[in-house]
Amino acid sequence: MQRYSFCLILFILANPVIMSKNFPAHHSQNSRDKCVCLSQNWFDFCACLLYTRFMERKALSDLQKWKGNSSRKPLILHGARQVGKTWLLKEFGARFYQNVAYINFEANERMATLFASDLDIPRLLTGLRIEAHTAIEPETTLIIFDEVQENPRALTSLKYFAENAPTYHIVAAGSLLGIAMHKGISFPVGKVDFLDLYPFSFEEFLWASEESELARLITNRDWQLLESLRGKLIEYLKYYYCVGGMPECVSTFVESRDLERARNIQISLLNAYEQNFSKYAEPAMVPRIRAVWNSLPRQLAREQRKFTYGLVKEGARAREYELAIQWLCDAGLIHKVYRAAKPGLPLRAYQEESAFKLFMLDTGLFTAHSHLPLETLLQGSALFEEAKGALTEQYVAQELHVRKDLEVFYWSSDISRAEIDFLIQKGQAIYPLEVKATENLQSKSLRAFRDKFSPPRCYRASLSPYRNEGWLVNLPLYALSAFLG
Repeated sequence: MQRYSFCLILFILANPVIMSKNFPAHHSQNSRDKCVCLSQNWFDFCACLLYTRFMERKALSDLQKWKGNSSRKPLILHGARQVGKTWLLKEFGARFYQNVAYINFEANERMATLFASDLDIPRLLTGLRIEAHTAIEPETTLIIFDEVQENPRALTSLKYFAENAPTYHIVAAGSLLGIAMHKGISFPVGKVDFLDLYPFSFEEFLWASEESELARLITNRDWQLLESLRGKLIEYLKYYYCVGGMPECVSTFVESRDLERARNIQISLLNAYEQNFSKYAEPAMVPRIRAVWNSLPRQLAREQRKFTYGLVKEGARAREYELAIQWLCDAGLIHKVYRAAKPGLPLRAYQEESAFKLFMLDTGLFTAHSHLPLETLLQGSALFEEAKGALTEQYVAQELHVRKDLEVFYWSSDISRAEIDFLIQKGQAIYPLEVKATENLQSKSLRAFRDKFSPPRCYRASLSPYRNEGWLVNLPLYALSAFLG
């Protein structure tokens, strides 16, 4: 790590253009070697260079596919605040376009005025060129609309770009678009493409930690070699449980190996999210949103993790808190996993609206929100067992949530305590997945499920090595990205 900091200092001192306060915007086809920084402040450039050093996201491949699609529409990138949307879009533009026109709509009166009039495309393009200080050409320029929810007319304009100027490549990012839609903002239905961005997965965390070879072994399912490296993989999994996948936390930890610094960033993020409750929600709903949010660690610490309104407030009813839960879902801060009444196809046909689990967007934020002592990391496997395995189930839920090819539910028996942590539909097959926080391999619920429903295969995620017993496959927790891949 030190050698990169030293090289960075030499690079800056050797480049008087960078040392000046008005260095030109840098452009690169390969941001692993160079940094694209649109700011005119050289301190921002240094931060950007360090940040870029660590970041590699799977979503870049999704954006590449979008770019190469001849029937592409303007793209909207969804994601909670601070998951890296702005960086991702700028990096995408730097790698795959000749230039980038970046527009931030937050507190931007000039853009508010531009879009308040008619949405004539040539007129808008002229205004955007002036605002971004760059040429805007079809196919070769990436136009980025950031914080687009702050300008509803800009959101509406995407429809006209799709219909009248499809050769212009436009991507828009917004943190609270789901909430904006519920407030009645006109949305260009059918005229845009969508992409969701989440915190770093464990695989991306390994990439950031300069352990891409470990990630490759998982992808290739080299179980024999993975077993020989099991100790190292479990160590990184512990780090991931504590650090999570929020980009600033990841880059800070990879640079410093300081869990306390990462925790401080997590606390700041949690505080910022709570401030957003008051800023963006209706005043009467804010206490309810906060009550649901604060109940999440208690909800998952129970043996039965089904969401219980009584843990939010004694005597609480669903009708009092349903909108608060939906607000948190729309903000991307939590996601639901519904109970399926039975493992039938499709699972959505058997979804029970009143029975669900709630998981936070990020494992690291969950550890901070739960006030989990960082010292727990040093206590053998205690981290995995924390709160009856709640942290491990949160991790598994997060890993599954990013998979576009999976439908994720859970199942519990109506007549016994048997429960399957996750019920997964992939294509025309349904698989049960049981989560074990340690190496305890007893699987009574899985056996009962197999005997009753005869799934094609059962899966268990645990700290134990890979094991294929025919009807049951044990998958190491660190290799979840290989699940049904």
